[in-house]
Amino acid sequence: MFELSNRNVTTYDLEIICTFPQSPEELFYLGPKFTYPLTTDQIQLNLKSRYSSTVIVKDNDIPIAFANLFDVNYEEQTCYLENVIVSNSGRGHGVSTYLLITMINKAIDEHNLKKLKLFCHNTNTRALLFYSKNGFTPCGSKITENHEGKKIVAIEMVKEIDTMG
Repeated sequence: MFELSNRNVTTYDLEIICTFPQSPEELFYLGPKFTYPLTTDQIQLNLKSRYSSTVIVKDNDIPIAFANLFDVNYEEQTCYLENVIVSNSGRGHGVSTYLLITMINKAIDEHNLKKLKLFCHNTNTRALLFYSKNGFTPCGSKITENHEGKKIVAIEMVKEIDTMG
């Protein structure tokens, strides 16, 4: 098990984050508009419309996971969890759960939100199982195209987040 902590993403982290997606498919799950291989320029452009961009770091301050929030709606007290990825070395060590808890806390503490939403592609079974296990439930869907131009379903999921801790 790693000693984990989190911090806001810095420009120095971007090159490391670019190494996380190991295939065009993984990059598509990270962000459907990205093109493989991921570059720092693509991330910087993406970050302009994101909130609370966060890296999870292990004891040596090396990023091993990344996520952010998107489309914050203060009136409805909702936002989307976006650009979620864990490095190969971080998988299987509880990093995903730590990242999810961190992002839920940021949604509550930094934005006073009550619902967290996300889109997960029907082909990403591992992520669908993870989000379901962690209290997300399907609330909608849309037909989209994957990185190969094939039609797939993006499943919208939602989780009520507890502002009382």
